[in-house]
Amino acid sequence: MTEVLAIIPARGGSKGIPRKNIRNFYGFPLIAWSIAAAKQSALVTRVIVSTDDAEIAAVARAWGAETPFLRPAEFAQDKTTDLPVFAHALEWLQKNETYQPEVVVQLRPTSPIRPIGLVDAAVRTLLQHADADSVRGIVPAGQNPHKMWRLPAGEAAPMQNLLAVDGIEEPYNAPRQILSPIFWQTGHIDAIRAATILKGSMSGKTIYPLLIAPEFTVDLDNLRDWARAEWLAAFGRLKMVAPGRAKRPLPEKVALLALDFDGVVTDNRVWVDEDGRESIAAYRGDSLILTKLRQSGTEVVILSSEVNPVVAARAKKMRVEAIHGIGLDDKAAVLKKLLAERQIDPAQVVYIGNDLNDLPCFDVAGWAVAVADAQPEALRAADYVTQKTGGHGAVREVCDLILKEKK
Repeated sequence: MTEVLAIIPARGGSKGIPRKNIRNFYGFPLIAWSIAAAKQSALVTRVIVSTDDAEIAAVARAWGAETPFLRPAEFAQDKTTDLPVFAHALEWLQKNETYQPEVVVQLRPTSPIRPIGLVDAAVRTLLQHADADSVRGIVPAGQNPHKMWRLPAGEAAPMQNLLAVDGIEEPYNAPRQILSPIFWQTGHIDAIRAATILKGSMSGKTIYPLLIAPEFTVDLDNLRDWARAEWLAAFGRLKMVAPGRAKRPLPEKVALLALDFDGVVTDNRVWVDEDGRESIAAYRGDSLILTKLRQSGTEVVILSSEVNPVVAARAKKMRVEAIHGIGLDDKAAVLKKLLAERQIDPAQVVYIGNDLNDLPCFDVAGWAVAVADAQPEALRAADYVTQKTGGHGAVREVCDLILKEKK
């Protein structure tokens, strides 16, 4: 069997998005997505994370990768290229473990959304072509370089077109349809012969393509990219590799929205006066949007283990049905009974929660949502994680998504 080593480079000093490699991306640490792509491959035989950061290493191990070494600081600078990082890993493994893979797969954490089977397709392409030094993932280019220009002498001098094309005198004036298709390399995957890296190149001269559907194109350089990528993961309906349970899409029809109370409708804080009376903080914008949601044909109910009458008072204000005082372990049973009585298909139910006692309801509902500040277990189990925190617009965010889907 061919020894195939997946290496995931993840240094700790990211500037654009601090600590991005372990920042939560759609319910999981970003690095967990690349580890999952390697672990779910049929051909990868070993998964290693190369990092200079002990915290990143600990997260990587928790998600199933090895971290046999910490990368030296000299190979973890802002301008460090891939070659010294991968050469260091291969040389360390050979010296310390006499381990020598034939193929190395690079999985960059900044391209977390990958098609199912991508890793194996890259490795197979490499192994099927004896002349191949490497295989690189590509997508159709978003901009045509035939219509790009150089300014060799600045803005005050004539410009020059970037590319010449045989048989077309002025490619910059030609219709796109007669120009050659151009492709852009992505960060999704590279499969490289280990010997090529040890000879001093991350690709070699003979590079085979692996064409990836353009909708998977993601590169996380800033928080705008991050928000767009999370939306794509949630609503792109892509068949993609994911850590944990496969993410389900928002149902086309939502018959019922069920809400936890503490930490979802509220911000999970409580104020107690000297007489023991409790008060909570909630988001006023939820009331209007819930009215619109009900008018669109979606029922709404609050399910809470809280016995305090504050639940009923807030629900009345929001004009929402509330079932509260439920035992901590009984919420899923109550939800199932409610669905049976009203003859609602569980696949048409959205449930929003934030804590451990919401997890059984996640399994009942067709789409499970965790608020942004939910417990880690809820974040990982959810099909969708809101941008907003509980009591600060999370419910409204989900309602907006449901209403948009209805249109």
